[in-house]
Amino acid sequence: QVQLVESGGGLVQAGGSLRLSCAASGRTFSIYAMGWFRQAPGKEREFLGAITWSGGSTYYADSVKGRFTISRDNAKNTVYLQMNSLKPEDTAVYYCAGSTSQVSPLYRLASRALYGYWGQGTQVTISS
Repeated sequence: QVQLVESGGGLVQAGGSLRLSCAASGRTFSIYAMGWFRQAPGKEREFLGAITWSGGSTYYADSVKGRFTISRDNAKNTVYLQMNSLKPEDTAVYYCAGSTSQVSPLYRLASRALYGYWGQGTQVTISS
C-alpha cells in the first residue's frame, strides 16, 4: 500500500502563487508516476499533470501548461505542484495520485483509471 498526504493549500489572491506538496509513504518503490488532479464543485475531476517517479519526465494538461510545474524530491518521497498566475477558476480541491502502471507515451497518464492511490485532497481558493 501507498499513502499520500497533500499539503500547502489555502487562500490566495488572483495572480499569486502556491506550492502544493504530496508526501508518499509505504511501498513507494511500486510507484511509476505521480499525478495531480483537481475537482471544482459540480465538475468532473480534472487531470493537471504527471511526473514519472524515477526519470522525472513530465506531462501537462493544456489548461495549465506554462503556469503549473510538477517536480519531485525522491529523497523525501515528495512530489510538488508549483502553481503560478493563479486565477479564480483554479479554485478547487487538489489531489495527488499514484500510479503503478508503466504506460507510454506519457499522455496516457491523464487517465484517472491508472491511479490506484489517492490523497485526501487540499483546498485551494483563489480570490478575485
